[in-house]
Amino acid sequence: MLIDVTKLNDEKITINSDYIEMIESTPDTVITMTTERKIIVKESRQEIRNLVKLNG
Repeated sequence: MLIDVTKLNDEKITINSDYIEMIESTPDTVITMTTERKIIVKESRQEIRNLVKLNG
C-alpha cells in the first residue's frame, strides 16, 4: 500500500509501506526501507503508523 509523506524540504513523496523496515525518531523521523535507503520526513513516527493502519 502507498502512503504520502513529506521530506524536510517540503517535497511530498509516496512510498510503499510494505517496504518500511523501521521508523526512528532521532529527533527527526527516519524511515529505513528494506533496501536500506533512509528517508527523513516531517511526519512523526505515530503519524506514519496511523497512515499505514488507515490504508491497510
